[in-house]
Amino acid sequence: MRKGVTWGGADLLKVAVFDEEHEKDLEGEVNDFLAKLSDEQFVEIKYSVAATCDGIGEQVYCFSALILYRA
Repeated sequence: MRKGVTWGGADLLKVAVFDEEHEKDLEGEVNDFLAKLSDEQFVEIKYSVAATCDGIGEQVYCFSALILYRA
C-alpha cells in the first residue's frame, strides 16, 4: 500500500509509505518502487517494525518503510 504526500520547493519532494504484515512483502514492494527511481531521485529511506498481540495471543507484526524522493 502506498500513499503520496508532496510539498513545494526548488526540488519537488514526495513521500512513499509502504506497510505490510510480512517483511518479504515489504521488501518486494520497496524494491519494485526503488527500481523505478534514478539515483538522483532517491533521497532517503526509513524502516520501522512494530509488534503486538491480538485478542487471542497471536503476535501481529507491522513492517513499514518511508521513502523520500525527488519528483
